[in-house]
This record gives sequence, C-alpha cells and structure tokens, in this order.
Amino acid sequence: MTNDNKSAFIFDMDGVLTDNMRFHADSWVELFKDFGLEGLDAEKYLVETAGMKGHDVLRYFLDPNISEAEAGRFTELKDFLYRVKSRDLIKPMPGLCEFLDTADKKKIRLGIGTGAGPRNIDYVLDLLNLTDRFQAIVNPSHVHSGKPHPDIFLRAAELLDADPSECIVFEDALPGVEAARRAGMRCVAVTTTNSADAFSGFDNIVKIINDFTELSVDVLCKTPYEKQPVTLLYNKQHA
Repeated sequence: MTNDNKSAFIFDMDGVLTDNMRFHADSWVELFKDFGLEGLDAEKYLVETAGMKGHDVLRYFLDPNISEAEAGRFTELKDFLYRVKSRDLIKPMPGLCEFLDTADKKKIRLGIGTGAGPRNIDYVLDLLNLTDRFQAIVNPSHVHSGKPHPDIFLRAAELLDADPSECIVFEDALPGVEAARRAGMRCVAVTTTNSADAFSGFDNIVKIINDFTELSVDVLCKTPYEKQPVTLLYNKQHA
C-alpha cells in the first residue's frame, strides 16, 4: 500500500469504532426471549453472525424463509432495545480519534462499510462525534448482498475512488473479515468480538489489535500487499 491519494481505510462500525457488539447481542437475546423464540445465545451470535444485517441474522437463527416484512419488524424492535441499552455507554475505541487524525494528515481516504442500518449509523456516529470524518458510508441497503459477501467493501472503495488493493479494512467479526478477503483487501482484525485465535484461518489479516493505541498508520502504509483471489464479485447494478 503506497501512501498516496488512492490509499483508503475502510472501517466496520460496530465493534471497531466503538466496543458495542455485546449490546447488540444482548438485545437480540432479549428479543428472542420476549417472543418465546429458541436458538440464539449471545456468544453464538457474536461468533457466527456478528456483522451481518439483521435480516440475515434472523434467517440464520430463526427461519431461512422469514418474510422481509417480519424480519424488518423484528430488526426494528431489536434496534430499539439496543439504543436504549447503549445510549450512555457508546464511547470511541481507545486511540481511534488520534489514528483518524494521522490518517487524515497523510491524505488517506476514510470510509465505513457496515452491516448496520442508517438509523443506527447516525446514532453511533453522532454519539462518537464522528459524523463528518468519513468520505463514504456504505450499509446493506446500498448493495445487493451484505457480509460475508464483498459488496459493501467494494462499493466503499468505489466511492472513495480507491483500488481494492490499496484498501485496508478494519473488522471485528468473522463474516466481515471474509468479506474483506473476497474483496481482495487486507484486514486489521480487532478483538472486541472474537479472540485473536479466531482469525487464524484468514490469509488477508496483517495485524490483530485490541484497540487503536496498538496501531501505526505509517507501519500499515508500508506493509507489502500480496493479492488474494477474489471469490465473489461486486455487482454494481444493485448498488
């Protein structure tokens, strides 16, 4: 990755910009309990589906044939619970603001590629005071398929006018790391949701961190890139 105006950092939001994935997990569990539904616990959600959009979480744990209307209703209820639980607890990851400041000074383009919906994106970025820090923000409504498909990250790279080979993704969730791999992008893994060992099967990870105090923009920019095969291609017609 060269330090020029084609370089880009693309951040997942939940679990990366802020350590909030446990609030999402607990809200899903409470929702399932309230409706007498079976099959979901917080750890299983975090390991297997964290980073996926709500509809895909429900298809995975509840019913692969759930209707869009029903999935939307459950997701809205879960998101309301999440915001109530987390409103006074959302904080930026340690070292994040300084890391973003350094990237800005080096003219590295900054984007977000998240499985969160628009309301949750606005909620988190407002609480973190980061609303104006990113040149591109992509959520599942902007693409055909969410993570682990590469569409979200490829669309973010397109909006940032950056080649995938010049992008580094920051992810906490296994589906997100896989999405980055399929997009042909290197990845920094953040251990808010998974242990460091959980990322051992991925060949696109260049660094595993607990937070951004452990990370140097200069070191990342000098890391050599070995292009990995792309197994799924982004379909622009659905963006």
